Amino acid sequence: MATKLHPGPVYGPVHSRRLGLSLGINLLPNDGKICSFDCIYCECGSDAERRTKSPFPTAARIEADLEPVLRDLADKGQTLNSITLAGNGEPTLNPEFAQIVDVVLRQRDELAPKAEVSVISNGTRAGDPAVHDALMRVDSNLFKLDTVDADYIAFLDQPVGPYDVQRQIDLARSFEGHVTIQTMFLRGTVAGRDVDNTTEQYVGPWLDAIREIEPEEVTVYTVARDTPTPGLEKAPAKTLDAIADRVRELGIPCTVGY
Repeated sequence: MATKLHPGPVYGPVHSRRLGLSLGINLLPNDGKICSFDCIYCECGSDAERRTKSPFPTAARIEADLEPVLRDLADKGQTLNSITLAGNGEPTLNPEFAQIVDVVLRQRDELAPKAEVSVISNGTRAGDPAVHDALMRVDSNLFKLDTVDADYIAFLDQPVGPYDVQRQIDLARSFEGHVTIQTMFLRGTVAGRDVDNTTEQYVGPWLDAIREIEPEEVTVYTVARDTPTPGLEKAPAKTLDAIADRVRELGIPCTVGY
């Protein structure tokens, strides 16, 4: 299916299912993808098809590009819900990630004080002290955990390097509640394999991990855009609602993206 790359470094605002009116900041090159995952559902396409040798945008570049956009939105009276650091891959791979967070927080405080600063991450670099500290400073730290089944993660998320599920759970827990767990639920068949992770086989252990992490919120969602892999299907709304209800039974708020 058709996929897309985000322009950058600053794009939007766009209406996000999870974050409302969101101004995007692409911390990756705008002509390709750099990620520590190669998810079969990624709207940016597969890593192999999106190779790039372009440099990462710098903190100075983002500072220069973001300020006029925020000033223009303020002049128009347009209120943002979120300034969202994400883009064509894993944003925390940008070597100036911590400096970029500082820049965005400073400009938000001056020009868009009602907006949250959000980071959408797969969590693979959360163990880096500078990255961890920066994620603690943002308002919304969204951390991916699609299941706790290692074989399923290897098939669905395709980590590029070593990935230990328990270590990721421990890293999410290390934020001491300042983390939102986001989980993609799917159905369908890919390469002859059933990709349904809405069954008790996956949901039960995932809920145990959520209980262990104690996040401030959980977001469950399903595919809404084109994916690079045929055969993926949306999880039904009633199934997502049922999973969300089980999260809420743990005393944790849960939002649903259909």
